[in-house]
Amino acid sequence: MDAGQVGERIEQLLGEMEDVDKAEDLVHTLMEFYGAGLSKIVEIGGAPLLERLIADDHVKGLLILHDLHPQSTVERVTAALETVRPYLGSHAGDVDLVGITDDGVLRLQLRGTCDGCPSSTVTVKYAIEKAIHAAAPEITDIEVSGVVAETGPGGRTLLPLQALECPVPAESA
Repeated sequence: MDAGQVGERIEQLLGEMEDVDKAEDLVHTLMEFYGAGLSKIVEIGGAPLLERLIADDHVKGLLILHDLHPQSTVERVTAALETVRPYLGSHAGDVDLVGITDDGVLRLQLRGTCDGCPSSTVTVKYAIEKAIHAAAPEITDIEVSGVVAETGPGGRTLLPLQALECPVPAESA
């Protein structure tokens, strides 16, 4: 069961309980207990163990949840953006990190031909968002400047098209 499924199950169970305040207190107390234990493991294991722990996606999520990950959210988001830059660069575009709000909203700005490009929504959705959510699951939303709507006449979705360059035949000598 992944972390998202666990979170959904906890929310479901809390909603079914008669005394929600006591149930939330129980969950909070258990989270503190397990977080303190995880903190001790990180402390005892030191840097070599911590590097091994952050390599595992499940454990990495727990470290983030308990604020034990060695990199800040900004550092992890910046690293995630670096992984998508080659893809964006292949389309003569780039992305800038504008900031992260206190409630976890990431603000980005597309640059180059990505800014205003009809396929920029697809670029953001599949390249950038996937990388961000894998690196920083605490990000609650992503707002991107420079994205244009992808609807055509009648509100129909447009398919992103890329122009093909056809080689010009060499002239005979």
